[in-house]
Amino acid sequence: MMEQQSVPEQAAAGKSHGGLGGPFKVSVYELENFQGKKCDFSTECPNLTESLLEKVGSIQVESGPWLAFECCTFRGEQFVLEKGDYPRWDAWSNSHHSDSLLSLRPLHIVGRL
Repeated sequence: MMEQQSVPEQAAAGKSHGGLGGPFKVSVYELENFQGKKCDFSTECPNLTESLLEKVGSIQVESGPWLAFECCTFRGEQFVLEKGDYPRWDAWSNSHHSDSLLSLRPLHIVGRL
């Protein structure tokens, strides 16, 4: 009989999945329209500016969903990013106060069978 693992144990074992069976993956670009420096993530990042990016200009979610935050260390306004392209900050945010996105993490959705 297989032992069930919690979500953190699954992530540590490399078994976490986003969407319909693929691993979590997001690409973050420094400039709008997927230009400039690019960083790829498959796990959480509490501070995107420590990953060689000065800011976040656009995002491509290959598999997810992801939960993005306005501030570092998963604070501030939250944005749910589903699979797709986000060429400018206003594609992921309805906020008129801030155009920043400084941290993100995979959004683990646990369902009942």
